[in-house]
Amino acid sequence: MSRVSFVNGMYCDYKLASVHIEDRGYQFADGVYEVFAVINSKLIDYDGHINRLYKSLKEIKLTSPLAKESYLFHIKNLVKKNYINNGLIYLQVTRGVSKRDFKFPKNVKPSVVIIANSIPKDEYEKKFSRGIKVKTTQDLRWKRVDIKTLNLLPPVLAKQIAVENKCDEAWLIDDKGFITEGSSSNAWILKNNTLITRPVSNSILNGITRTSLIKSLKLKKLKIKERPFNLKDIKTADEAFITSATQFVMPVIRVDNIKIGNGKVGKNAELFKNSYMEAVQLK
Repeated sequence: MSRVSFVNGMYCDYKLASVHIEDRGYQFADGVYEVFAVINSKLIDYDGHINRLYKSLKEIKLTSPLAKESYLFHIKNLVKKNYINNGLIYLQVTRGVSKRDFKFPKNVKPSVVIIANSIPKDEYEKKFSRGIKVKTTQDLRWKRVDIKTLNLLPPVLAKQIAVENKCDEAWLIDDKGFITEGSSSNAWILKNNTLITRPVSNSILNGITRTSLIKSLKLKKLKIKERPFNLKDIKTADEAFITSATQFVMPVIRVDNIKIGNGKVGKNAELFKNSYMEAVQLK
């Protein structure tokens, strides 16, 4: 079966999909994106993701070429056309195609690309059951990582450092020695029955999964503290986690050479995962 993608108003075969060589996303990373999870054919946290897309567009002074309901229509179409039960939808909006010039072009229509991918149903559960390992590295990103832009070279390099150290994710460390977030996730530790994660600011992306998890756990009266944490905190943590649209809630069993707890998935991991799944109405 051929995969189907959406490019600038048209559905096309994935292998034939293309954009112009002078698309500003390609030349300047002048655009934004979102990733939507699909579980049991259901779009997860759609409102949060689409609202963040519009926020990102506003921050880079780019008017959306489509209405919110149009994005939803095309995303649902791709889920059906690609027979996706479990998978991911990648949505990208750039400033469009124009002669290469740093200043904004005039009278140019933004480009929209939507890609659909299926993921084996048990892939997440297998990784969850064994937990993941994390490598720390310096945070080299720009000062507005709260905008979900295409400027992803620093996270790419960080992720590669993790891979080269046989780890699944990188946690980024700021100039003061505190963890900001993961290369493609938000970072958490559990210490003395308190779940700790960095507060929202320009230095992290306010994860939609992060937000849903916090809301769900507060309803369960779990103590949550939004504050920076460092390697010293990690050494004394009982458990650790990442959250993202692709990993949902994922336990961390090691950070660098620091074994978290007993080096195995902790007792609260299942609780936090189930709480998130309840929040997005999958349980």
